[in-house]
Amino acid sequence: MFAVLHVLGVMLAFFAITFVLPIGCSLVTGDGMLVDFVAGAALNLLVGLALTLAFRRYRRELKPRDGFLLVTLAWTMMSAAAAVPLLMALPDLSFTDAFFESMSGLTTTGSTVLTGLDDLPPSINLWRHALHWYGGLGIIVLAVAVLPLLGVGGMQLYKAESPGPGKDEKLTPRITQTAKALWLVYTAATAVGILALHLAGMNWLDAICHAFSAIGLGGFSTHDAGIGFYDSPAIELVLIALMLFACVNFARHFMAVQKRSLAPYRRDTEAKAIALVLGGSIVGVTALLWLTHTYASLAIALRHAAFTVVSIGTTTGFVTENYEMWPVFAPVWLLFLSCFVCSTGSTGGGIKMFRALLLERHAVREMKQLLHPRAILPIRIGGVVIPDRIVYSVLAFIFLYFATIVALTFALLLSGVDLVSAFAGVVASINNLGPGLEQSGPVTQYQSFTDPQTWIFSIAMLLGRLEIFSVLVLFTPAFWRN
Repeated sequence: MFAVLHVLGVMLAFFAITFVLPIGCSLVTGDGMLVDFVAGAALNLLVGLALTLAFRRYRRELKPRDGFLLVTLAWTMMSAAAAVPLLMALPDLSFTDAFFESMSGLTTTGSTVLTGLDDLPPSINLWRHALHWYGGLGIIVLAVAVLPLLGVGGMQLYKAESPGPGKDEKLTPRITQTAKALWLVYTAATAVGILALHLAGMNWLDAICHAFSAIGLGGFSTHDAGIGFYDSPAIELVLIALMLFACVNFARHFMAVQKRSLAPYRRDTEAKAIALVLGGSIVGVTALLWLTHTYASLAIALRHAAFTVVSIGTTTGFVTENYEMWPVFAPVWLLFLSCFVCSTGSTGGGIKMFRALLLERHAVREMKQLLHPRAILPIRIGGVVIPDRIVYSVLAFIFLYFATIVALTFALLLSGVDLVSAFAGVVASINNLGPGLEQSGPVTQYQSFTDPQTWIFSIAMLLGRLEIFSVLVLFTPAFWRN
C-alpha cells in the first residue's frame, strides 16, 4: 500500500505538467484564468511531492496487484486534481459537478453538466478537451515511459490500465518503448487532425479542442450545439476519419507505419468487423430515415446517419442532430453499437469488438458441441487459436459488465430517475459514450441530475474506463490478504 502511495505521488507531480497547455492558452488569450491554472498546478505538484517524500522509503518494484490499486487511485485523484481549476474558474459549480466533468474528460466519456460552452474562457474549454487527450490512450501508459527511471516497474501498470484482452501484446521489447511508440502515433494523428479541421473551417482553438476529442473518442465540444454548430459536411468528414482512426487498435497503426504497409489492417479481424458493422448500420439507419421521411432527401439522411452512427458507435458522442427525434429503432440501435464496436487497444469504451467476436464464436462452438459431443472445436480469431483461459475470462467480464449495468440502473431507479434515462445513462457512462436517452440524452445531457445520481454516473465512467475488473478486484477479500 505505501509503495503504491509513493508512485501515486510521483504520478500526481507528473500530472501537474499537463497544466502547461491551459496556462499557455490563458497567457495567449488573456482570459483571466492564469492564476486559477497556476494555483491548480501548484496544488497538484505539492500534494504529489508530499506523497512522494512521505513514502519514499517504501519504494520497491510493484507487484501485479499493486497495479490495480494504483490505476484506480490515480484516475480518481487525477480527476479530483483536474477539477480544481474548474472550481476556481466557475464559482457556481459544485465539487460534485466539477469532479463529474473532469472524470468525464479523463475517461473520454464526454458527458457534461456545463451549459454556455460558447462563452467559457478559452483556457477552460482547452482544459476540458485536453483531459480527453490525456485520458485517451491513458495517463498511466504515458507515465510508464518515465517511471522505470525512478526504479518502478512499468509492465504491471500497463497491464492493469490497458483496455482489452490483447494487453499482453508488445510492439517493442521494453514497455517504456511501447508506451513511447503508442504516444508517437497518437500525437502525430492529433497534429494531422488539428490541421485538417482548421483547413475544413474551424478556428485554431476549436480545431485543437475537437481534434483532442476525436482522437480520444471523447465528445466534448466548445459549443452547446456540438458539431451541429458548424453545419459543415467538410468538418463532419474530417471528424469521421479521425474517429474511425481512433477506434482501431493503435498497435495496428504503429505497425502499419513501421512496415510502411497496409497489411496490418488487412490482417486485423477486429477492424474488418468494425467496418462491416458500421457500414451496415449507416446503410440501415439512412434507409430508415429516408423511408420515414425524417429528412427531405436521401443525401441529407446519409450525411446525418453516417456521422451519428460513427460518432455514437465509436463511443465518441459528438452530435449534429437530436437523434432522439428519429424513429425509436435508430437511437436504441446506436446505444447498442456503443457497447461493442471499438477495438481493443483503441481509445474507445464498451466491451470491445474482440470480446464480441469471441462471445459469438463461443456460442457457435457450444451449439456444434451439442451435435458432436466428442469433437475438438478450437475458437479461432484471425487464424489464431484462442486459449480457453481467455474465453473464460471474457465470459466473466461480460457477466460483470451486465451485472454492473443492472446494479447501477437499480440504484438510479431508487433515487427517482425514470427507467429509460437511468438505463441509457448507465450504458452510455460505462461505455464512456456520453449522451444516452431522455434525461441523459444528447440535448439535456446530465445537468438535471441530483448529486447522488451524478456520483453514480461518475462511478460508471470509472468502471468503464478501467474495464470493471481493475476496480472491482479491490473489493475482494483475497486482494487484501498477504
